[in-house]
Amino acid sequence: MTSVVSLVEHASARSFRLPDAVGRALAAEKILEEAWPDPYESGAWRLRAGSKVGAVALTVPAGESVTVRITPKVPVARLLFLIGYNSDPRGWRDGSVALAEHSELLPALAHAIERQIDRVLRQGLIQGYRTTEESSHVVRGRLREAQQIRRRFGMSLPVEVTFDEFTTDIAENRLLRSAVDRLLRLPGVPGAVRARLMHQRSRLADITPLVPGQTPPGWQSTRLNAHYLPALHLAEAVLRGSSTEHLPGGLRMDGFLFDMNGVYEDFVCKALREAMRTHGGRSALQAQHIHMDESEAIRLRPDFVWYGDSGMPMIVADAKYKARRNRGFPNEDLYQMLAYCTALGLPEGHLVYAKGNAPHTSHRVRHAGTVLHQHAIDLDQQPTELLAEIGALARHMLHGSAMSPQGGHPLGAP
Repeated sequence: MTSVVSLVEHASARSFRLPDAVGRALAAEKILEEAWPDPYESGAWRLRAGSKVGAVALTVPAGESVTVRITPKVPVARLLFLIGYNSDPRGWRDGSVALAEHSELLPALAHAIERQIDRVLRQGLIQGYRTTEESSHVVRGRLREAQQIRRRFGMSLPVEVTFDEFTTDIAENRLLRSAVDRLLRLPGVPGAVRARLMHQRSRLADITPLVPGQTPPGWQSTRLNAHYLPALHLAEAVLRGSSTEHLPGGLRMDGFLFDMNGVYEDFVCKALREAMRTHGGRSALQAQHIHMDESEAIRLRPDFVWYGDSGMPMIVADAKYKARRNRGFPNEDLYQMLAYCTALGLPEGHLVYAKGNAPHTSHRVRHAGTVLHQHAIDLDQQPTELLAEIGALARHMLHGSAMSPQGGHPLGAP
């Protein structure tokens, strides 16, 4: 028997009848913001989604399966744009795949990647050189002397060799094959999309899939694989967001989740970096080597720091996906930004929220004069408009840094 639990990101808690093993797994694995037994209804659990969106299937040994689907509050097409932009800010393309028929994340993503792979395969699989190491009865390529001595000491055959093979079984095609395999195992992929994915897998039948849990192979953008790029970025997103686990008690969990906090944070920081690229300097994402105290015992890691041409920090910003208050912005974010500004010696700092509960506001810190800005970005708009808003925000930040009498301390500068 299979049951489906449908939740909305950051919505109110709801009660669902679940096997205790499934409820405990949801609570232990931190998939949801809250999961606890309903005190008023036996056999029911109160569930509330947090910032993770996607789908998870939990199967108990008896065969009963529960699928938890979490829908993002932002339009699915907008979320896929954010994911694509994070993978390749300069190469994103909006509207390349129609998604209007899919209102849930996983079906839309499966549809998008299947369409992109189909476009790739219509032009044929690209080939490239792949380094292979093997034991062979025929000498080819180069002899691996250390391995031959260690494994075959005193033996002439087989020979440990390494050679470069021109083949279609390369990193790019392996990523596509593995993403297709992963989507076919996930819950919630519509039947029509699943059938088309099966067709794409048959076209990739000679490609070696990745071993589950294996780190995806690296690849570089070239003229030969340029038409692969949209499909490759989506494939990597699928492989990063999916997981399979065997939990205590024989419970199996198979799912695909995005953390909206990370997606939004990556987007804001990368979009700011692109917007400031023409102004010189250097942008640091998740800036390191910054400390609050003189003995350097307390580390700080702001999401975004822009260093001027002199190497001095000029702008600091932090991206916050959700303000956890019904009115206004949370005070703790202001305390954090004040620490960043103090450590970097900057007269102002910026907090960038997703829409938020209030318009742009700013606070001047008493006795310090530091100005803390709180901005609200509306994600529910077209990509070009969204990037234009980020561009306007970048200009506001640059104007503030230009008005500053001096830059910050050279902490974390190259």
